[in-house]
Formats: sequence, structure tokens, C-alpha cells
Amino acid sequence: MSQSQGDEIAAGMIDAYRETIEPLYRFVARRAGRSRQLAEDITQETYLRAVEQWRHGRRPDSTLAWLQTVARNLLLNHYRRKSPESLDASGVEIALDDEPVEGPDAAALVYWGLARLGRRPRSLLEAFYIEGKPMRTIATELGVSERAVEGRLRRARQSLKDRLTPVMHQHGVTS
Repeated sequence: MSQSQGDEIAAGMIDAYRETIEPLYRFVARRAGRSRQLAEDITQETYLRAVEQWRHGRRPDSTLAWLQTVARNLLLNHYRRKSPESLDASGVEIALDDEPVEGPDAAALVYWGLARLGRRPRSLLEAFYIEGKPMRTIATELGVSERAVEGRLRRARQSLKDRLTPVMHQHGVTS
């Protein structure tokens, strides 16, 4: 790689960073239970992985989407490694209806549960509750009816609840 190619890659990475840092950090922070340290760690690791890929000429077509995918996977790995005992469920109230889960403890517990779901139910719950996508948009993206999305959401919520309930009961929290 010549000096000019290296400079060009570095400039592209700096531009990509400037364009994506705020939306990526918001994306991660919502999924990190508003834990600033975790959000910063995941965001930093995401950019380190991007630098490694881009240095080898593997630049994605949609930078932000690629970064969000990397960050989502890093968060899922983080929560998969945590045991339910390391999550503080005391004082947590989780209601997965149309209201987002609030607070770092509740969000961490929800993401711990999401990390244990399959890709489809996890993606569906994230799209509806975290990304705030309307039912109609999700139905269009999946190529199914809104009624089918409602049914899938109901089953995904139940699966998540089935994973969270034992942990919450273990900590004396009732849903």
C-alpha cells in the first residue's frame, strides 16, 4: 500500500467516524441499558473492528448499518457471557407492552434475555420496542401481514418473559 492510499483510507475512516459516532453511540446506549461505560466500551470496540476491516480494504456499502451490526453482536456477546446472578434484578419492573423498558438494571436484564432468544424473535422485539418501527413497516420488511407480526411479537414477548421470569423470581421481583 502506498502512502497516498494509506492517507486516503485514513481520511475515509475519519469521515466515517464523524458521520456515524453520534447515531452509533445512541444505538449502543439504548441497548446498553444506559450504562455509559458499557456503551463507550462497545462503541470503541466497534470502531476498532472497523479500522481492522477497513485497513484491509473491506469497507461496507452502508457504514452505519455495518457498525450497528457489529455493535449489536458485541452487546449480545457481552450479555451472553453474563450469568443471571450477576444481573441485579431487585427493584426492576419490566412491562413489555408498548412502553420501553427504563433504567440500566431493567435494560441489562432485558438484553440478557434477548441474547438468549433466537435471531428472529430478538430482531422482531428490537425492531418494534427499541427501534420504534411501526407494525406496518415491520410487516412490509418481513413480507407478512400486520396480523402475523402481532402474533410473532406476542410469541417473542412470551419467550422473553419465560427467560426473564425465573431470574426475576430468584431476586424476589414479580412481573
